[in-house]
Amino acid sequence: MSRKLAGTLTMLVLCASSCLFAQDSAPQSSPAQSGDFAIQNPLAKKLPTDVILVKGAVPGSNDPSIPMPEGGSIANNIYSNNYFSLSYSLPTGFAQKFTGPPPSDTGYYVLTQLEPKPQFEAAAAGSVLVSAQDLFFGLVPANSALELINFRRDKLGADFKIEKQPTEVKLGTHSFIRFDYMSPAAELHWYTLATEVRCHAVVFQFTSRDSELLESIIRQMDKSGLFGQSSRGATAPVCMRNFATGDNVLERVEPVFTDHKFNRIPVRIIIDKYGKVKHIHVISAFPSQIKAINEALARWEFRPYRVKGEPVEVETGIMFGSQPLPGKSATSTARVSD
Repeated sequence: MSRKLAGTLTMLVLCASSCLFAQDSAPQSSPAQSGDFAIQNPLAKKLPTDVILVKGAVPGSNDPSIPMPEGGSIANNIYSNNYFSLSYSLPTGFAQKFTGPPPSDTGYYVLTQLEPKPQFEAAAAGSVLVSAQDLFFGLVPANSALELINFRRDKLGADFKIEKQPTEVKLGTHSFIRFDYMSPAAELHWYTLATEVRCHAVVFQFTSRDSELLESIIRQMDKSGLFGQSSRGATAPVCMRNFATGDNVLERVEPVFTDHKFNRIPVRIIIDKYGKVKHIHVISAFPSQIKAINEALARWEFRPYRVKGEPVEVETGIMFGSQPLPGKSATSTARVSD
């Protein structure tokens, strides 16, 4: 071995040893909470250390022409989402810099995340996050927007101060749950508005040191229509938890997976008036899994759901690949009405 190579190896060993010593001697206390770490979620899961994590889970649909939660877009300073029948005028001076990630296997969507344009950074320092949580599949045991916000309040970190308890407010013609809190140390305010659409909690999260800026953004929301009829002119189906269970299912075919990745696969389906599966939205899965689920669900048949004697379309959720999370029982059955 050459003297030069030996010297290089010695330096690498010393560097590795010093890095390990620095890690072992570093304080083990948790970092100060701020931003997204304001809410302490005891149900959050740590990444496993004894498995290989494989990237590649994506959403999928058997009919891309039917709106899906992740299908929103921005044009002419308006965020539009046909699934939620949402039309949100961007706050003055704000824009979307990056598109959000694909939906998670818990049915969480980043619909849009906004920040001030460079020329407005001084006057509009803050951020806007519009998200949606599928109430069928979430980690939090919440069946409504109010329960979700109450959970956030109850798990708020000790270093944060509540400015407004969860309260029902009306913006335009739509009702929201409003919840405000702040960090006295960072002098940051978080104003939250949450509402429920198609068994999803749609959440607007506004963050800034300037509370008047946040109030002005909310006043701007009050002047706009926000939620209305879909631009497709279609009426949303009846949203019902656990409909795809019990004697509501007349014909059931399980998907056959060619490999096992042990991932949760949440699926939303729309059942037409005749009990056939009209639309399949696989929220998060691998392409081969999406194919198998589409093939299986196309053969399912249901007892038609009726409202006042008339059959109507139903939207419900099914979990493949894993058992439901605690608090999300799959044993209760949504029975058809007479």
